[in-house]
Amino acid sequence: MLTLNTNDLTPLQMQNYLQYAIAPRPICFASTIDKNGVVNLSPFSFFNMFSTNPPLCVFSPARRVRDNTTKHTYQNILEVKECVINIVNFSMVQQTSLASTEYAKGVNEFEKSGFTMLKSDLVKPPRVAEAPVQFECMIKDVISLGENAGAGNLILAEIKRIHIQEEILDEDGKIDQAKIDLVARLGGDWYCRVTKDNLFKVPKPLRTLGIGIDALPPSVRNSKILTGNDLGMLGNVEHLPTTEEIQAIKLLPVVKNILEEKGNLLERLHGFAHTLLEEEKVAEALKIVMINQ
Repeated sequence: MLTLNTNDLTPLQMQNYLQYAIAPRPICFASTIDKNGVVNLSPFSFFNMFSTNPPLCVFSPARRVRDNTTKHTYQNILEVKECVINIVNFSMVQQTSLASTEYAKGVNEFEKSGFTMLKSDLVKPPRVAEAPVQFECMIKDVISLGENAGAGNLILAEIKRIHIQEEILDEDGKIDQAKIDLVARLGGDWYCRVTKDNLFKVPKPLRTLGIGIDALPPSVRNSKILTGNDLGMLGNVEHLPTTEEIQAIKLLPVVKNILEEKGNLLERLHGFAHTLLEEEKVAEALKIVMINQ
């Protein structure tokens, strides 16, 4: 394993390692305005939500690594403490990247990138009409993390109004994760796209008390077939199956065949359980791995 002391790395090296490792990162496409009314539009991937009450996002227009200069977004927010955070999806990612070009002060990135300015309701900066979600925000605080090249400037933006394109909503009026078609930043020139094909669910262990991996038999915990993800799913159930439930599943034809085959029974059972877990049939998989325990 490569081990690095951060004190031995240059800011550029540090940026490379962090941006490739801490990913994917959501994109804050921030529109701001200066005291003279000059609009700026720029994307930032040092961004996330940090509170829902109050609804608060944080993004960081960090000092440039190469020359320690600050960005127009940061300068504008110091003058006018308002912004719009526009969410980026796949249909606008190339234009968003274009808006990150370091144009001179006064150049309107809306025009350069071909986006449509849409008047906001509560704040002075305009919204990006093409963005699937737009947050009108008041700046709660600006926190400087240092004066050196690469130092962040945390912008605490409190969301005051939310605009959502109706075509990304489901029948209950909630955002459909598949329809919004989000993109995220990785390292270098790399991005990723959240599509229906690569979406998956992990049941949250909030309303239930999972038994934990440590409650599984040693032969299951130390399986050469079951993965860490498999064990995590098994450990998220609320209780082990009863003897009656295990006996019942042994009567299924597919399980009977496994029990009657020659060779390593444990590996066959675990292999079948792995297949069931890929199909999200957790209860059945747990019964399978508990056979002969």
